Amino acid sequence: MHTRLATKDVTRIMDLSPYEIMPLVELGRELKSDIRSYKDHFAQRSLVMLFEKPSLRTRVSFEIGFARMGGHAVYLDHEKLRIGERETIADYSRNLERWCDCIVARTMSHNTITTLAANATIPIINALSDIHHPCQALADYMTLVELGFDCRQHQLAWVGDGNNVCHSLMELMATIGASMIVVTPEGFEPSADIVRDCQARACRTGATLRHTNDVKKISGSFAVYTDTWRSMGQSEKVAKETVFKPYCVTPDIMALAGSGAYFMHCLPAHRGHEVVDAVIDSPCSVVFDQAENRMHIQNALLLNLLTTPTQDSLGKNTTRTLPTTRSRP
Repeated sequence: MHTRLATKDVTRIMDLSPYEIMPLVELGRELKSDIRSYKDHFAQRSLVMLFEKPSLRTRVSFEIGFARMGGHAVYLDHEKLRIGERETIADYSRNLERWCDCIVARTMSHNTITTLAANATIPIINALSDIHHPCQALADYMTLVELGFDCRQHQLAWVGDGNNVCHSLMELMATIGASMIVVTPEGFEPSADIVRDCQARACRTGATLRHTNDVKKISGSFAVYTDTWRSMGQSEKVAKETVFKPYCVTPDIMALAGSGAYFMHCLPAHRGHEVVDAVIDSPCSVVFDQAENRMHIQNALLLNLLTTPTQDSLGKNTTRTLPTTRSRP
């Protein structure tokens, strides 16, 4: 189950193959059940976290998760001084790779993630960018699996803004061969480039991806997922809320999906805007399960990205694991 991923970096879900998703989820579930076998796995290893955006779930889940496996995480706050402003992103990454074993980056621009990955010899994990949020999508799929989601017969419904989380979920559903319907107001559709990439992969996996502006089309969905749509500029806030008001997830919208549908949200939620209390606080809501699973699936990612020849096929140390020597170009 536990082998090194074919990719060096996880900048988006498309970096992973259809055959790598489920083993990651299974390992995440194993770690969630009992992490004690891995408690010293990352002894003397370091993780650097570069954050241009504020965070609760991402920061805490990476820091505590890595520490539980014996590693040390360093947090670098870039909310005021953006990555690349003081020195080039290439120089920054080449410095960091001399001291740490992995970089986790949460950035304003996806280009920052790809530039870090292009210039570092150590793994880069995208912890959120303006276009992708792969760790969130993996945690979401782990949650769906725990709930009994079956790719062959169940559909995931997205209601709201066609944003970065939506993109990563579309890529994930396309990769595993599942069905997804994306419901957005006109003008707030997912990126055309992401849609094209997803459709190309769906042709190989048998996935079904649909888009509509009609929220009534979510009928029969296994789960209804939404995210904030208030993150745009303050100047367009009122106009945007008017456009999105019909897409606020209420009990009536959940009823359209079906009596057994679950509610999902990556958090933080703006209650009374994209979702009402009666839904997010209801028994159908699994938002805190999603949040919990962030740590477990991220630990699974780290185990797969940082496996070395001194570790056996289960990821447990056979000898003391030290930071690997990195070859220079």
